[in-house]
Amino acid sequence: MNHYADLTGKVAIVTGGGRGIGKAIAYRLAEAGAKVVIASRKMENLAATAQEFAALAGTIVPMECHIGRADSIATLVKETEKQVGAVDILVNNSATNIGQGPSLEVTDEMFTKMFEINVLSALRLIRLVVPKMIERHQGGSIINIVSIAGLRPQPGGLLYSATKAALMMMTRTCALEYGKHNIRVNSIAPGLIQTDFSEYFWKNEEYVKHLEATQPLPRVGLPDEIGGIALYLASDESSFVTGQNFVVDGGATAR
Repeated sequence: MNHYADLTGKVAIVTGGGRGIGKAIAYRLAEAGAKVVIASRKMENLAATAQEFAALAGTIVPMECHIGRADSIATLVKETEKQVGAVDILVNNSATNIGQGPSLEVTDEMFTKMFEINVLSALRLIRLVVPKMIERHQGGSIINIVSIAGLRPQPGGLLYSATKAALMMMTRTCALEYGKHNIRVNSIAPGLIQTDFSEYFWKNEEYVKHLEATQPLPRVGLPDEIGGIALYLASDESSFVTGQNFVVDGGATAR
């Protein structure tokens, strides 16, 4: 029997899909035949990505969305259902990191914003798409993009680590609840990946030298290396996988 990831006819939402890891995931899903809605605040990035991927087997549909606002998230799901169809695959990828620095300098406002964008946005989307997945009796896949920062503390990274750890536990809890409906919930924890979001680290020569000297695979990862894992989790190739966190970090956390 031949096995391959076929997402023909499936509808996906990928937040933060206009660049970096989200863009790589959107490419992989559309390449496999899915109709992929990519969402973020910057429509120019989304439109450019949609145009770049226009020749793929599936389709890329750009939709503007402020992931930190409940009304904008509700509109995203409503328009997706109206224009593309009911959601089969949800990739919660959007994140921010405004709180880098000493823990004693974290303000209430920073804490609230980080958790709203990095954690609450995922729950809001899950609350909107899961009930309809259950009604359709066709299962579904939810993929939360977390980070190895949620597995081990990083100097000055209290908020980012805390939000990603919270999202990992949300993943496991939701997997327990939705499994009986054949809705699978998993997370991916990247190490250092070469994106605009993480350029503070991979453009730091000293940081990269240390990584190369200590990491089993001595290099910075690429967005498509996360895209491949996401495709696996979105497809029936992972039909017996739920509640798991896939660490993709070149072995950084193996030390």
